[in-house]
Amino acid sequence: MQKPLAYKMRPTTIDEVVGQSHLVGPGKIIRRMVDATRLSSMILYGPPGTGKTSIASAIAGSTHYAFRILNAATDTKKDLQVVVEEAKMSGSVILLLDEIHRLDKPKQDFLLPHLENGRIVLIGATTENPYITINPAIRSRTQIFEIFPLQPEDIEKAVSAALEDKEKGLGNYHINIQPEALTHLTRATHGDLRSALNGLELAVMSTTPDEEGIIQLTLPILEECIQKRALSHDKDGDAHYDVISAFQKSIRGSDVDAALHYLGRLVLAGELPTICRRLLVIAYEDIGLANPGACQRTVSAVQAAEKLGFPEARIPLAEAVIDLALSPKSNSSLLAIDRAIADINHGFFGGVPNHLKDSHYAGAEKLDRGVGYLYPHDYPGNWVQQDYLPEKLRQKEYYSPITNGKYERGLDEQLSKIKKAKTLSKKPK
Repeated sequence: MQKPLAYKMRPTTIDEVVGQSHLVGPGKIIRRMVDATRLSSMILYGPPGTGKTSIASAIAGSTHYAFRILNAATDTKKDLQVVVEEAKMSGSVILLLDEIHRLDKPKQDFLLPHLENGRIVLIGATTENPYITINPAIRSRTQIFEIFPLQPEDIEKAVSAALEDKEKGLGNYHINIQPEALTHLTRATHGDLRSALNGLELAVMSTTPDEEGIIQLTLPILEECIQKRALSHDKDGDAHYDVISAFQKSIRGSDVDAALHYLGRLVLAGELPTICRRLLVIAYEDIGLANPGACQRTVSAVQAAEKLGFPEARIPLAEAVIDLALSPKSNSSLLAIDRAIADINHGFFGGVPNHLKDSHYAGAEKLDRGVGYLYPHDYPGNWVQQDYLPEKLRQKEYYSPITNGKYERGLDEQLSKIKKAKTLSKKPK
């Protein structure tokens, strides 16, 4: 059976892992675990094709432990028993359990004692949020690490390695991949290395060599093989980012026609993940509190688009773009949180006032934790004068309303009432 290129290029040591430097880079947690040969069960979660299986394979290769792969949804308890018996014979086995969020209770109950005694080093892989979808009994026995989409330079590094490797990769073929084709391959796959390598392999295997025996991989060939068109045939690939930038700036500038034009270019390029992410950013960065309803409608439109896929996804996306472009705008939330973060980064923070501290444990009252706290619901208007900010920040004001929309005008009015009440409460009686 012919194994896919992505499978054959799977790393065998931790040094061969592409990307995820926050976990496998020098001095980082998984690298330290491997170097010390002190492995802990873990759950890796992130999008498809970003390295979850690769990291598990590399850990096994670097530590020389036996490595087995099972699927929580399709493999049975008996399959787990086989792995456990092997672990009893060999000492320890690294088990990559794919779709771990679908592990049922009988399999979980069987697996738990073997995680406890260290016989099985579990590496669970999932595209779901483990804090929501994975049973607490499993979570409490594992470390949870997030895996991020790879950067274009990471994918280019892996593609180059596959083109040069004569043993596992495509190094025995005479291949010339044009720069614009390589750029498109690394960017249009949205951080999914498996998709990039599969597209590369399909391009090589389906392209007839020229008279000199060289397989010429052009931009149209790569577009066809990964089923995504380039935004424009520019050699540096800058148009990808230029169009996304123009898309957001057109919505921010309330030019609905320009926004729809750039949306159309992104749709034709098959950039659904890019469009969805950018619309969510725009909704909360540029429209914000001026029209919270538009933000919620954008979330709904994005969810619908992701379920529909192209070509139908263009309809809810277009509705969201029109809604956002013609909506009042406010970036007050962005400015407010950035001001707060800037203060913290510059060392402007202090202790939490005692009356706000947690008092839900024995002896807290002796330390004045929670003592003197005034419960706002017991007072007219759900407001009572008391200090909330640390003492050195008492006069700070981070939020400044931008009253372009009806909703934020209401917030401004409420804020003014609270400020007035604070002023009156401080005046001598």
